Amino acid sequence: MPRHIIYIINPVSGTRKKSGLQKLIEEKTKKENIPFKIFPSVASGDYSFLSSVIRDEKVTDVVVAGGDGTLSQVIGSLINENVNFGVIPCGSGNGLAMTAGISKEPMKALDIIFKSRSKSVDGFYINDHFSCMLAGIGFDAKVAHEFAQHPRRGFRTYAVLVGKNFFSAKPYEFTIESNGLKFSTEAFFISIANSNQFGNNFTIAPKALLSDGFLDVVIVKKTAKPLLLYNLIKQILAGKLVKMETSLKLPVIYFQTKQLLIENTSLAPIHIDGDPSETYEKLKIKIVPKCFNLIHPF
Repeated sequence: MPRHIIYIINPVSGTRKKSGLQKLIEEKTKKENIPFKIFPSVASGDYSFLSSVIRDEKVTDVVVAGGDGTLSQVIGSLINENVNFGVIPCGSGNGLAMTAGISKEPMKALDIIFKSRSKSVDGFYINDHFSCMLAGIGFDAKVAHEFAQHPRRGFRTYAVLVGKNFFSAKPYEFTIESNGLKFSTEAFFISIANSNQFGNNFTIAPKALLSDGFLDVVIVKKTAKPLLLYNLIKQILAGKLVKMETSLKLPVIYFQTKQLLIENTSLAPIHIDGDPSETYEKLKIKIVPKCFNLIHPF
């Protein structure tokens, strides 16, 4: 089937200037003799208006030039359409692209779109909100946003931001039900991950795979011992998976599951793929295995 591409460009994602990107996309796609259309991203995050374009014009691929938040909104809006999704990473973190081995260089990312195949990968829902890689509850959202905007990347920057927020933030009360167990805990944050990192090469859930049919859940519990901070981060990076019952006794709970229920009684803030989300007292989170096709090397 002949390819036909829709590009969606977010002009304000990340810190990279978008000047020249649209021109590059046009030149490269014309050289490949592939028909295409370009649309700007929309503030509402609802891209369902593209469904009629996809069907009427037999579009085969939807490519997002933006960050994880825009990509998640596009996929969530068009998940029932028979298209492949591609990404030209332009965000601050680009966690899904980095996990999938997609280059941050636009030229190389376009080469992947033109030369690589698509593979079905997992997504998940937190209540009725789609996520393609990561949702965070608690001060995790604040840390992720600060890290995304920080001019310096890497582990040291993230550790400094974690320390800053860890010592000033209050813990939140949660009740979690998963894998046949129900427990309550005070925690600073909960991360639910399908991708193995936040972005910028910082790993949050080392065992997470894009298409293994599981969510990786990381819960950083309340602790009164400041010197445990190093051990908490070390444990996350080590990614050691133990039985869930054993994990409950550790400062960081890390387990895999297909679904979980969270009672967010303190109304801790939430982010979905790096974008702020409305918070809820009850959260139902469920993996949707191999629910969209991502163009990436594998």
